[in-house]
Amino acid sequence: MIRQAASDFLMLLVTIDPIGTVALFVPLTAAFTLQERRASARKAVLIAGMVLLAFLVAGEFVLAHLGIRLVSFQLAGGVILFLFGLQMVFGKGVLSESAAAEAGRDLAVFPLALPGIASPGAITAVVLLTDNHRHSIREQLVTAIVLVVMLALTLGCLYAAGVIHRLLGDTGANVLIRVLGLVLAALATEQIVAGIEALQKTNG
Repeated sequence: MIRQAASDFLMLLVTIDPIGTVALFVPLTAAFTLQERRASARKAVLIAGMVLLAFLVAGEFVLAHLGIRLVSFQLAGGVILFLFGLQMVFGKGVLSESAAAEAGRDLAVFPLALPGIASPGAITAVVLLTDNHRHSIREQLVTAIVLVVMLALTLGCLYAAGVIHRLLGDTGANVLIRVLGLVLAALATEQIVAGIEALQKTNG
């Protein structure tokens, strides 16, 4: 269980990417008061958490009704996570440069909650980590707990966004994001290999 929790934590760390979210949060809330920044942080994490927990609970059920085998989603998800990792390594980060607050929209919803915290990579990860064919209910509960812990960590990072940004600076944040991107690419490769092995067993 400890090994699984550590693996899940690492996967969610690199897909949710609290540091990348901080890098987005700081310029978007530069004109806010401290109370407004914290309110936006809480709202963003709450919305993202609801989305991710919904996919954690019902993601596989939805796929089944769409006629999509989980192994197919695992392979597609692995490819998406790999490309997501490459974007981080080559400097595009979690979001494209065009992801900015739209006029008349709540930035806590877009781009902070979606696609900042509840990114396509994070959504894919929670579905893959709760595969009913590979993980027991107890293991899925561990994943849910790890997800809640990661969301709490993300909220803490957003609360301390100013301090973190000053400590790391732009260069430090960019280096850390690239390292996390490399780790994510490796984890995605493991997902692809596991999917191929599952297909071979099914066809065999």
